[in-house]
Amino acid sequence: MNERPAGTEHRAATPLELFFDLVFVVAIAQAAGRLHHGLAAAHVSEAVLSYFMVFFAIWWAWMNFTWFASAYDTDDVAYRLAVFVQLTGALMLAAGVPRAFDQADFALMAAGYVVMRLALVSLWLRAGRSDPARRASAHRYAIGVTLCQIGWVAWLFIPSEWGLPGFVALVVAELLVPVWAERAALTPWHPGHIAERYGLFTIIVLGESILAASLAIQSAADAGDFTSTVGTIIVGGLLIVFSMWWLYFERPVDDRLASQGTAFIWGYGHYLIFASAAAVGAGLAVAVDFATGHAEIGALGAGATVAVPVAGYLLGVWALHTGAGKERPATRFAVPAVALLVLLTPLTGHAVLVTGVLLAALLATRLAMAPKLARAT
Repeated sequence: MNERPAGTEHRAATPLELFFDLVFVVAIAQAAGRLHHGLAAAHVSEAVLSYFMVFFAIWWAWMNFTWFASAYDTDDVAYRLAVFVQLTGALMLAAGVPRAFDQADFALMAAGYVVMRLALVSLWLRAGRSDPARRASAHRYAIGVTLCQIGWVAWLFIPSEWGLPGFVALVVAELLVPVWAERAALTPWHPGHIAERYGLFTIIVLGESILAASLAIQSAADAGDFTSTVGTIIVGGLLIVFSMWWLYFERPVDDRLASQGTAFIWGYGHYLIFASAAAVGAGLAVAVDFATGHAEIGALGAGATVAVPVAGYLLGVWALHTGAGKERPATRFAVPAVALLVLLTPLTGHAVLVTGVLLAALLATRLAMAPKLARAT
């Protein structure tokens, strides 16, 4: 298993990687759907906490594979079979999402993780055997992943009052494994390939937002509850999702992965972007439920289910993408200013539409300023 040279030109996502992503579409849809129903039933704190815990498991499983594949995707028979095992574990992970939300039962998700991580450890051991220059790093990954996985299994048996602190401790341990492993030797991940993979995952989570909103609108239409308010939600929702896509892909981001330190910040920081983007769909579905009288949450809460994740997405994209550019202060800080205004939109009574208009105005402003920004850089 030889490394993929980091300087390879035109390193694109492979069909196997795209197939791998397809499984995570199911898991994200499950998580967003459960968030929608929890928020609509006014179980806000429980739904949000469960969502962030479950989404971390989904995101981290995807991250583990993506960065390894960027460095060591040999696409031979052994590699494909190992990835198929990981896919099986990912399906188990997705199947366990409803039980994790509804019953706080993470056993099936943990079992899926065991399957995925054993396959990943085997790949790291194979990489260490084939790549002597990075053997120490590969072995550190194998050791760290194994120990963390043992921790997750043990976490299932600790008292419930220690569940959340234990979860946080294991999350910190998981995040530190790559930091520790890369100190031994840098793995040859490809900046352009990583940027593409993250972009594709962003499209996946935005697609889930469109799907969630579409299903809610279909339900309203089938029940004869299609009103002018629902119509404004459709218009606002489209403006939101279209603007979110455009803002993310506004500029190339390969240069943000020029060093290992910035790569960690960029890679880990996308948790906020991905989780927020998927949560927007749940919020749009809640807004439709409220407009048709099928939600127990109040007006301000229904508006906040859209405004909060949109603001989180804007701040994440600004911090990792937009804010990194050489722009004038007035333009650079327009995004966080709009994020603040978005958080106030529930007070208007038309949070979805007003949020959509704000994002469209932000995008139009940035497009109008683009020639000046290009000359400044």
